[in-house]
Amino acid sequence: MNGTPRKSQAPSPKPQASSRKPHYAWIVALVTFVVMLITSGVRATPGLFMIPLETEFGWSRAVISASIAVNIALFGLIGPFAASVMDRWGLRRVVLGALALMTTAVAVSTRMSSEWQFFLLWGVLVGAGTGVTAMVLAAVVATRWFDERRGLVMGILSAANATGQLVFLPMLARVVEASNWRSAALIVAAAAALVFVLVLMFMRDRPADVGLAPYGRAADAAPPAPARSMAPLPALATAARTRAFWVLAGTFFICGASTNGLIGTHLISACHDVGISPIRSTQLLALMGVFDILGTTASGWLTDRYSARHLLFAYYSLRGLSLLFLPATLLEGGAGLGVFAVFYGLDWIATVPPTVKLTTEAFGRENTGVIYGWIGASHQLGASMAAFGAGAIRTELGDYRLAFLIAGVLCLFAGASFLIAGRVMSQQIAARPVASAPAGA
Repeated sequence: MNGTPRKSQAPSPKPQASSRKPHYAWIVALVTFVVMLITSGVRATPGLFMIPLETEFGWSRAVISASIAVNIALFGLIGPFAASVMDRWGLRRVVLGALALMTTAVAVSTRMSSEWQFFLLWGVLVGAGTGVTAMVLAAVVATRWFDERRGLVMGILSAANATGQLVFLPMLARVVEASNWRSAALIVAAAAALVFVLVLMFMRDRPADVGLAPYGRAADAAPPAPARSMAPLPALATAARTRAFWVLAGTFFICGASTNGLIGTHLISACHDVGISPIRSTQLLALMGVFDILGTTASGWLTDRYSARHLLFAYYSLRGLSLLFLPATLLEGGAGLGVFAVFYGLDWIATVPPTVKLTTEAFGRENTGVIYGWIGASHQLGASMAAFGAGAIRTELGDYRLAFLIAGVLCLFAGASFLIAGRVMSQQIAARPVASAPAGA
């Protein structure tokens, strides 16, 4: 009833004929991949501007960092509400609005001269815009458009979300060094504007909008009854009463702390402490980005075929071991960092596809977007706390060793939790209490 009314008659889904023409779901997935690739790079860009802004305007690093912290927090907290808004107003319209917001904010920032302007433009507006196009977007697209290959699609889209910042930051860093931060900001704004056009041309809300059934649905299968996801706050209140939610949210908190918060924020600084040049550090991040695409895509393929709980046990445990290995590598002068970058990159965000699968099984397909949005918010809160905590450890102790060791132990604990709490989660998945909640609760 609220929002823009849907058309009275939608085209009836067509049977999936055997033809060489690709299902339109793959076009939507490709557009979503590009959106997430670019916008994840946009979100991470203000970290590159810290030193140039400090030099040009004399702003304190604490003030700049506070704006970046708001950016990270909104990136996670907007997700649950974005899923509900997409259900009400339409996927395409919401993504277009987010891209327009980002493009305008980044372009206007080239004219800023005050701290409050940086806080508003890069902290609030860019953080909110990228929050709409974060991992919850991947979950909505995968569950709406795919009955088969959903894990594979989720893996590919998750890789784009993580890889954008790892791939684009080295390139933008060279632009800042060769020209200035304004040139890099204009490049980012132009990229967001280009993606806006791509979404306008090719993105659609649901398969029925183009007269199709979701990819993989049998021609004679009865379509599921239409269902609306729960509102964000009631969904959180209901999910929080289950063990499965706390296992998924808690382990995803650790996931964010051990990736974006620790490695994504402090690896360059940790390398600098042992005499490794910034160019070499950004090359390591780019290498992680390349192998992240491979690892997360493979994780999606595996999620379609094997137990999500067992995969998560393996991913978190291997990540924990790699972080425990990192301090020794740094102390040796970084000779083994290339091996670490490959190994860690494969596992950077491979946790996403099996986490989404468990969320769907536990809480129902119609509630995946909003509840996974809250789980994703936990991921970003973990990243924010680790970014601050690792910096505090470095300030007090003079190196990052303790931060890496704590993160490694937490990852091992996260992996073990999927074995320890496995039976309880399986019981809830069988019951699925949230899925039976009234529509629009």
